[in-house]
Amino acid sequence: MHRKSVYRKILILLLCINIAVLLFFTYKELDDRIPDKIKIVKGENENFDFNLPFKGDFVSDNAEVISVNNEKVPTGQIKLDLNKPFTLKLTETGEYVINLKLFGFLNFKQVELGVIDSVKLLPSGNPIGIYVETDGVMVLGTGVINASDGLNYEPALNKLKTGDYITAVNNKSIRNKEELINEIQKCNGEDLKIDIRRDDKDIQYSITPIKTADGEYKIGAWIRDNTQGIGTLTFVTQDGEFGALGHGITDIDTSLIMEINKGVVYSADIMTIIKGRQGAPGELIGLINQSEKNKIGDIIKNTNQGIFGKINDNYKITSNKGYISIGLKQEVVLGPATILSCVGNEVKEYDIEIEKIDLNSSSPNKGMVIRISDEELLSVTGGIVQGMSGSPIIQNGKIIGAVTHVFIQDSTKGYGTFIENMIINLEEN
Repeated sequence: MHRKSVYRKILILLLCINIAVLLFFTYKELDDRIPDKIKIVKGENENFDFNLPFKGDFVSDNAEVISVNNEKVPTGQIKLDLNKPFTLKLTETGEYVINLKLFGFLNFKQVELGVIDSVKLLPSGNPIGIYVETDGVMVLGTGVINASDGLNYEPALNKLKTGDYITAVNNKSIRNKEELINEIQKCNGEDLKIDIRRDDKDIQYSITPIKTADGEYKIGAWIRDNTQGIGTLTFVTQDGEFGALGHGITDIDTSLIMEINKGVVYSADIMTIIKGRQGAPGELIGLINQSEKNKIGDIIKNTNQGIFGKINDNYKITSNKGYISIGLKQEVVLGPATILSCVGNEVKEYDIEIEKIDLNSSSPNKGMVIRISDEELLSVTGGIVQGMSGSPIIQNGKIIGAVTHVFIQDSTKGYGTFIENMIINLEEN
């Protein structure tokens, strides 16, 4: 009898575990199908069809700004049924909240609804040369110094860290590594007061430079103050602003987003292509036309959604699409789409397939999984290669996103970001 009782308890425990696992994955599936944040365009009808057992209460103090299914609804009575198709229209920009309830009574989640002005963009696809200077001198790491006395020292250990930015030495502003090296050489072996910026906080350390066998003073830090490379221009706005890359410029050694002081975008020419293959991503190798007449814009900010700035009159429009509307992420569907990219002498439109959509991706520049299906592009590049980041994605006549990453094990596939994510970063101060 005792053995049967133990078996019964084990079976009940296993049943409870199975039910808990089932509930967890059901919850996760439902949560993934509804975005945490939704954007709609002011004054336009936005159609939704989630086909899920949820009721939603729309929170707004002003009933005049919203209509549901083309009908005005009094404040406090705005109810949404996500089990049926519905239409929203708001006449004022701003942020609103929808409280979702499972089966109409179980609190499930809050959805942030943002209303934005109508946006039209000029999709590009042009290759660009990028040059940026860091805001301060970036610390890559620290190391050991072999001193003139034959001993080894590491003066910056436990003081400077990877990702720090040196901004001043002895209260003198530092803009680049040459200025930093000059200040260190003038120390005559005395302590230096070094100001750094770490995670938006200002810190000061006292570091004693070490004299090497060749008579130079060093603090034992690996540093960088600029970087450059090839990417793709995604779009230009009607106000002359641009977005590119779809992901931030990161330091090659630390993989951290670089904090920039200034940056420039130049025209570029693709010289050769290294085709992608399994385990080895390919690359567009280009020539940056680094002269004043080939400077096409200034970079204002570097974010995890790309670089943004102002375009100038040197930029030559090559797209024949003109300014087109953006497609918000709830409008993106699985299936055919195209990208604009330049892998030769001109920007061309190439066929792709959108194979997966993640409305709540934890990585903001990995909202879509795309696959290159265009035979011409596959024959030239093998798929997505480095330098194609930023290539605009077009679907149903709208710009919906940009290429961001390639799958290392399958160069025909990669990630894309939603264009609304780039627009949000463009508009933020």
